Amino acid sequence: MSAFLPNGTVYSIAATYGPAIPVTALTNAAPPVATAAAHGLVNGEILELTSGWVGLDGRPSRVSLSTAGTFGLEGYNTTNVQAYPALGGVGSVRKVLTWTQISQVLGNDSSGGEQQFVDWVYLEDGTQRRKPTYKNAKTLTLTLADDPSLAWNAILSAADFDGLPRILRAALPQGGAIYYNVYVGFDSEPKLTANQINAVTATFTSVGKLIRYAT
Repeated sequence: MSAFLPNGTVYSIAATYGPAIPVTALTNAAPPVATAAAHGLVNGEILELTSGWVGLDGRPSRVSLSTAGTFGLEGYNTTNVQAYPALGGVGSVRKVLTWTQISQVLGNDSSGGEQQFVDWVYLEDGTQRRKPTYKNAKTLTLTLADDPSLAWNAILSAADFDGLPRILRAALPQGGAIYYNVYVGFDSEPKLTANQINAVTATFTSVGKLIRYAT
C-alpha cells in the first residue's frame, strides 16, 4: 500500500512524429503483435495507433517485443475476438520523434469521466431499474505561468490551430508515465489579475482512453 504526491509531475507534448508505418497484420494477443516490414522501431518508443479495431484506434502505445518485421503494443489485450475481430486490426502507427516539456504548471484540473446510465420501469412492478451506459469524455486543463518565449507556446498554438491530436505525457515522480492522445485548446491571452501570476490556459480533451505504464 502506497500514497504519492503529484509534486514533480512533468507534462510533455509530442512535438514531431515520424511517417506512418503500415501495419499489415495484428494478432489477438496480450500484447498484440503487429507485422510491419522494415519498421525500424525499438522497444520503449511511443506510438500513435490507427487501427480497424475501435478499441485501439487513436490511442497511444509503447513498443515492446521488437524484431525485424514485428513489434508488440505494450499494455494492450486483444484476445477478446468479439471486441477485436480476427484480421480486423490492420492500420498504421506513427512514432513520436521529439517531446516538448509543458513547464511552469501552476495548477491542473480534470473533468469528465462520469458514468452515465439508462433508467427504465416495468409496468408490472413499478420499480426503477438502471444500467450503466457510457462515460463522459475527459478533459485535462492546465494553468500555466505566461512566458511567450517558452517552446510550448508554439506547439500548443499549432495544435489549437490545426485541430489534430497530439500525444500528451505525464511523467510521474514515483516512476512511470501516463500517456493520452488529445485534442488541444490553447488560450494564449494571459489572465491579468492583481497580485497573481500572469497565466494562460491549455485544455486537453482525450481522443480515447489513456494508458499508463508503471516503469
